[in-house]
Amino acid sequence: MARRATALAHPNIAFVKYWGNRDERLRLPANPSFSMNLGGLRTITTVTFQEEEGPDLLFVNGVPVEGPARERVSAFLDHVRGMAGFRGRAVVESITDIPPGVGLASSAATFAALAAAASAALDLRLSERDLSTLARLGSGSACRSVPPGFVEWVAGERHEDSYAYSVAPPEHWDLWDVIAVVSEQHKAVGSSEGHRRAATSPLHGPRVATAPERVARCREAVLRRDFEALAEIVETDAIWMHAVMMTSRPPLFYWEPATLIVLQAACRWREEGLPVAFTLDAGPNVHLLCPAEAVEEVARRAQRVPGVLRVLRSGPGGGARILPPE
Repeated sequence: MARRATALAHPNIAFVKYWGNRDERLRLPANPSFSMNLGGLRTITTVTFQEEEGPDLLFVNGVPVEGPARERVSAFLDHVRGMAGFRGRAVVESITDIPPGVGLASSAATFAALAAAASAALDLRLSERDLSTLARLGSGSACRSVPPGFVEWVAGERHEDSYAYSVAPPEHWDLWDVIAVVSEQHKAVGSSEGHRRAATSPLHGPRVATAPERVARCREAVLRRDFEALAEIVETDAIWMHAVMMTSRPPLFYWEPATLIVLQAACRWREEGLPVAFTLDAGPNVHLLCPAEAVEEVARRAQRVPGVLRVLRSGPGGGARILPPE
């Protein structure tokens, strides 16, 4: 008999970034990080395990996927099968509204939903913490998409103690992310390769050493709903991460010309009194954080910036969760 479950998960935007691993295989991060789940974007994944053995099948938005992407999913499912003592193959069907490979954390939502659905289908009954550590094996930032709202990822020393937990629920702060999309082209160098290059940068060590302090300040700013304090932290950390990328060997440049135009515009808007702060993940698209009362104005201005293709909006989102059977 087939074993089947469906889960929903959201991507997240990191306020203090994850960049670089201490252990590539286990995706143990070089430093702790902090993020907010994005409730306006989502991935819904159904996993069906069959008794027969054979290659796993992967479909994304109805299209069959082969090559490295399917192999990465199968390798992750091997962890889940090993935990459950199950040998059959899986059919994975994923529906997502997140453009892949452009720095919008599509892999975070993908593997958070996959971890939740696969473990539920095999009746593993994992705690939120254990589900977070499992999702991390597929994509490091996926561990942060498992708990709800505003989330901290504890770096840890071993697989069991590198996990994410919720610092505050989504309703704690009506903070919004206005995403200025300047490119939807799949990036030539993926984040996994970028993580491997991080340690070659002379800026990596100082960034890692000071990250715990930024996480502590970020946590306090979120708990106090202090936007000005948060803005300083997220912008500093984003610039530092991209400086690490640009000074790695070989260097890694994710920014497009329009990226810098949006960053400069955001700085100008804040000087004019509009509460807005920028951050970027591993890609060219700019995340513009702002309180709810400023979201319409930030979105309106962002859409008018030369080079911006479209604007996405999201408030805080919940954690990974199992959906009822159809």
